[in-house]
Amino acid sequence: MEVQISEKQQKSLVGKVMSHKTDKTVMVGVEQVSHHPLYHKTMRRVLKFQAHDEKNEAKPGDVVRVLAVRPLSKQKRWKIVEIISKGEVPEVKPTEIA
Repeated sequence: MEVQISEKQQKSLVGKVMSHKTDKTVMVGVEQVSHHPLYHKTMRRVLKFQAHDEKNEAKPGDVVRVLAVRPLSKQKRWKIVEIISKGEVPEVKPTEIA
């Protein structure tokens, strides 16, 4: 008997694509905001996940929704479900900087 789990029951996160250098894989950064228990200061932490991108559609700066899936490789445990918004990140060549 096979149990079907809907997308609502699976864990999903929203983050920004940081890198797309590898084939069918993107690095997604999810910002986590918490408060320090003693000093009551707001702390921001970026958690990085490798996510599977079957069609290589996501580019750096895009906001995407990722869904937890079975292990696809040594470090990939997430899959891109949708691209929420396209980002504007200019690609600068090293000769333009100098």
